[in-house]
Amino acid sequence: MLAMETFGEDNSHPPILIVHGLFGSGRNWGVIARRLAKDRRVVTVDMRNHGDSPREETQDYPAMADDLARVIDEIGGTAQVIGHSMGGKASMVLALAHPDKVARMIVADIAPVAYAHTQSHLIEAMQALDLAALDTRSDADAALAEAVEEKSVRAFLLQSLDVRGKAWKLNLDVLEREMKKITGFPEVSGTYDGPVLFLAGADSDYVRSEHRARIKALFPEARQAKIPGAGHWLHAEKPREFEAAARAFFEI
Repeated sequence: MLAMETFGEDNSHPPILIVHGLFGSGRNWGVIARRLAKDRRVVTVDMRNHGDSPREETQDYPAMADDLARVIDEIGGTAQVIGHSMGGKASMVLALAHPDKVARMIVADIAPVAYAHTQSHLIEAMQALDLAALDTRSDADAALAEAVEEKSVRAFLLQSLDVRGKAWKLNLDVLEREMKKITGFPEVSGTYDGPVLFLAGADSDYVRSEHRARIKALFPEARQAKIPGAGHWLHAEKPREFEAAARAFFEI
């Protein structure tokens, strides 16, 4: 079972399940989870090989979708789902494989397609750090800056560093080995006919016009919207706007 954290106590509606992206964890979504939990029960998870969840030998989407299905069984049998990036792909495969478990879904800044980019360079940068020589997060940031120029990206990655324990809370070896599966998208069949919102950052190029046909083929009731001024990490860059979109779509 994936590690999870629950916010709020409402049991009159399906809970909202939040599924993070690559190199993330449930705690990345704490602010939005707490705000939505004023009106709904919200559950965040750490995906396999991330955070406090079990270390596994695979990181493919069918396996990740099965992980999520088990979580939903544990929290009530059906859920409203928010999935970002890798978590969005896992959520899409979940909805296609287990449509009865997903009441409605927000897919945040990702499409059901394979991407050409890779994040292996970030794994290499994390693996290259001499963790034994680092005493503070500032030390780690300075060391990581040699390979990762963007301060915001370093800050995001370092959320998964246990400085005191001298360890990454990521299974970097498996994530590196499975990177093609993570950036890809599996062969799938069927459709999910429930409500889906593909919510993108207006400054991101992850969801493009040429993806619309594929989106509609798998998710006939899909709607698309963009958050102005937001990039790929739209929930972190524009949390209030993301929350407002989620509240409107989930009818909170």
